[in-house]
Amino acid sequence: MNSNPDDSTPGANGDHAFGQAPPSPGAPPMVTLPSRKLFAERALRLRQLADRLPTMTAYLRFMAMIVEAQHRVVQLPRPSLVGGAQLAMTHGIPPLSLDGLWRDMSWAEDLDALLAELDGQVVAPQRAWFDALCDLAVADRVELARAILAGQPLALEQRGMAPLMGAALQVAWTRQARTLPVPPPRPSGAAGTLCPCCGAPAVGSLVQIGMARSRVRYLQCGLCASEWYAERARCAQCGNSKDLDYCGLEDEQGERVLPIQAETCDHCHSYLKRVNREWEAAADPLADDLASLALDMMIADRDLARRAFNPLLVLGEPA
Repeated sequence: MNSNPDDSTPGANGDHAFGQAPPSPGAPPMVTLPSRKLFAERALRLRQLADRLPTMTAYLRFMAMIVEAQHRVVQLPRPSLVGGAQLAMTHGIPPLSLDGLWRDMSWAEDLDALLAELDGQVVAPQRAWFDALCDLAVADRVELARAILAGQPLALEQRGMAPLMGAALQVAWTRQARTLPVPPPRPSGAAGTLCPCCGAPAVGSLVQIGMARSRVRYLQCGLCASEWYAERARCAQCGNSKDLDYCGLEDEQGERVLPIQAETCDHCHSYLKRVNREWEAAADPLADDLASLALDMMIADRDLARRAFNPLLVLGEPA
């Protein structure tokens, strides 16, 4: 595992001033809503990664099982909350703002549905925290959901339950984001690091492929999986372009292990992972984040804040 510079160059659609849109005509979309195949494709990616990484096989297969359950539960009907979306967007407010809607979202019902889907599949050692979550009082579930959305460190007894609660939160917001009448405008200024649909931080960034978005970088929301344009050559957090470095995982032969790098910024002392679909078309920011915890460990001594919001990866207090 060695640090190595990014060996790709920004595409023609990616070289623009921070906070500005690519030029027309032929510009890629600024914001895209989550695909209906999102969870199915993410689960498949997790299983591919489990087969590739022997030391993480059990963990990644377990997470794939959760994501497969998400795919089934997200298809359940729930009341729509997008009626005021256009008005919110007119005032520059994310139409599915987690600050304003988190108590109204269907995450509680979706959590129950996920628990029912997984009940016969979860065995020891995960069974203990699974049963604890099933028995958790409503008020404690509400507090756990609030803490996860706020990105707060969790008590030791909460950490095992948190990924499944995070999965329910993702289902609730992704379902609603899919039904927005139009994508909201791309955020600008200080809000540029937050999802235009729900206001949550990104789980990571990805360099896209395909005729409309080839070689263009997007940030992907960790909550609703919407994507919004971000320039490749600048820090997604602060816009700096001079103090960036790229760290990747390599095997003993110096070959790339995963299509993911940590983009580190010494200006704002933070990092965010970036996956490149030019290297592997199936790469997924959230799945590959789970599979690349060794990358977080590799740069842990550099005193950089991890900016990713991954509700399936809930950490405790820093050591």
